Amino acid sequence: MRVPATSANLGPAFDCAGLALARHDVLDFSVEPAGLTVEIRGVGAGELPTDESHLVVRAFRAACDELGWAPPGLRVVAENAIPQGRGMGSSAAAVVAGVLAAWALCPGVESIDGDAVLRLTTEMEGHPDNVAACLLGGLTLSWTGEGGVGADSLPVHEDVLPVVLVPDATLSTEVARGLLPEVVPHADAAFNAGRSALLVHALTSGGLLLEATEDRLHQQQRRAAMPASLDLVGRLRAAGHAAVVSGAGPSVLVLARRTVRSADREPGAEEVGEITALAGRGWSVLPLAVDPTGARVDRPGRQVSSR
Repeated sequence: MRVPATSANLGPAFDCAGLALARHDVLDFSVEPAGLTVEIRGVGAGELPTDESHLVVRAFRAACDELGWAPPGLRVVAENAIPQGRGMGSSAAAVVAGVLAAWALCPGVESIDGDAVLRLTTEMEGHPDNVAACLLGGLTLSWTGEGGVGADSLPVHEDVLPVVLVPDATLSTEVARGLLPEVVPHADAAFNAGRSALLVHALTSGGLLLEATEDRLHQQQRRAAMPASLDLVGRLRAAGHAAVVSGAGPSVLVLARRTVRSADREPGAEEVGEITALAGRGWSVLPLAVDPTGARVDRPGRQVSSR
């Protein structure tokens, strides 16, 4: 199984938009005669738990309860590449992986119920933006209503180049969300509603990215938890780059454009160079493609999407 990193909010679209990125955790699940074995390689090796408290295992068990299935034993091998605790959807990827694995392995289940998976993963995460992007890929819009949670995915214009700037520091989503006010001014809400609509146009057309990523609701309100991230966002935006806090932070996402200004350079190379220079020391620069398909599940004899 392969699950992508994600970046949520994308500036103004707080809790309702996400972008799937081509950086993946790859996991292998197998039903065993008894017990639990969890092996972690790559990011989180030696740090993440390897017992029932591991988030992937908890998600798997929750899905098994929903399916009415109790496997005798379980083995999970995870090759992790998504940074942990940095606003790139590592917890959403873990939840999606565990839930999808239960659907894929459960005897008698012929196909994955995408609606049920989205509902359960949203319940575990608390909001759908990251899990929807992880499941569906591309630019994902998500919402909740009387009928439950819903999501849809749109293709991102080929000129859009996501660049993630990852600091050494981590930040928990709970801490970041705890800094947000319970009430916001009507003018700020209206501003973000307009920018969220523009954001959809910008990402699908490849233009107006700087204007479309303006935000008044959540980024500056969390400055106390990640001042370096907000300072970097300010520097990048002042130079014309569409920079936002990635999810709850502290990583920064830049929605750059692939342009060719020199015949001997790859499209986007100059933009990445400018972004790297503005970031300076202390930031890992990750130019990443958009993952258009989202989570992929390999089953013996076939490969199925989570859609």
